[in-house]
Amino acid sequence: MAKKEEKELTVEEKLKALYELQQVDSKIDSLRTLAGELPQEVKDMGDEVEGLRTRRDNIEQEMKDLETQISDHRVRIENANASISRYKEQQDNVRNNREFDNLTKEIEYQQLDIELSQKKIKNFTADLENCQAEKAKTIQDIEDRTVDLNQKKNELETILSETKAETEVLMLRSADLEKHIDERLLTAFKRIRKNARNGLAVVKIERDSCGGCHAKVPAQRQLDIRTRKKIIVCEFCGRILVDPEMGEEKKRK
Repeated sequence: MAKKEEKELTVEEKLKALYELQQVDSKIDSLRTLAGELPQEVKDMGDEVEGLRTRRDNIEQEMKDLETQISDHRVRIENANASISRYKEQQDNVRNNREFDNLTKEIEYQQLDIELSQKKIKNFTADLENCQAEKAKTIQDIEDRTVDLNQKKNELETILSETKAETEVLMLRSADLEKHIDERLLTAFKRIRKNARNGLAVVKIERDSCGGCHAKVPAQRQLDIRTRKKIIVCEFCGRILVDPEMGEEKKRK
């Protein structure tokens, strides 16, 4: 038996279907936008926390290097003091003034080396203290931002779990509505939605103007729209126009 052809929709029925499809698709857009902003925020915050951890690791490495240099200069001071003691002992057994003067110069050199190492130890110690303070601040920043990150992650998970079921229901409704709209009209609807900044392809007349671009709609054109006898688009933005009462009818349903 041949399949019975589906009844052709009237223009008014097409407009109602288009209007409802627009409402459903706009809601889907809204849910996707809400969830779409948070993943980027979570990613950015995750990158920030990772950057802070890298900074902490670099500070710790710098602290190790400073501690090594401080330790090396302390050893250098110990060696210099040992050399001075040895040179002084040798001065007691010199055979002439020349040997004594040479040993004196060596002692002075070691003393200068000790002073230089002490100065460097002082500078390195100050740098180490600064690093310790910076490390403490960075650790606190990591803890604070991790708390914020976890809150954002929980918020994202909650939104995704809450919107998943609603989005799936809306998408099924959108697909069902599309079945009742002829292909040419549906193609035009999707094209207008794609080109429209806010995704609105079907808009109501609001205060005698297009609800999409707010361009003034002539009185005669508004009258034609209210009759729902033909599909009329905005002369300026190309959106499909419907009368304000259509929206109210949908709300009452």
